[in-house]
Amino acid sequence: VGIVHAINKLHNDLPGLNLAVSLHAPVQDIRCQIMPAARAFPLEKLMDALQQYQKISQQKILIEYIMLDGVNDGEQHAHLLGKLLETFQVIVNLIPFNPIGTLSQFRTSSEEGVSRFQKILRGTYNIRTTVRKQMGQDISGACGQLVVNLPDKKSVGNSSLLADIEDLHL
Repeated sequence: VGIVHAINKLHNDLPGLNLAVSLHAPVQDIRCQIMPAARAFPLEKLMDALQQYQKISQQKILIEYIMLDGVNDGEQHAHLLGKLLETFQVIVNLIPFNPIGTLSQFRTSSEEGVSRFQKILRGTYNIRTTVRKQMGQDISGACGQLVVNLPDKKSVGNSSLLADIEDLHL
């Protein structure tokens, strides 16, 4: 999520370790919508910590970026991300979203949308990108999915849908 104080001490505690950051959006308000924990780690402070980490470690940083249809996958988002990262040595890992049945408020970006996003990062900003291969959706075992069967909302009465993985109690 970009825990700033942990990034600041990571290189000293574990030199040579590769850093991966779940960024998922080029602006703070969208990051908070996607992952509420990002509220505690403002994007500006996160980028400062990453800049310092890279200066000290001299290592590339892996940026994880989940692709959500209509939320963070537009051409304008690709350009904002490219501008945000253009001074860094990074690899951006584009991750097609794996929906969690009917519980998810998000949808998967189209293959064309992911490809267009990747072409902007590569072509305009010369940022190395990868696209994560999708596997395991058929058994709810793909990245980001929980292998948990929850009762349908109609049968539960007035219980509310889970807003975030942090709200799940087993």
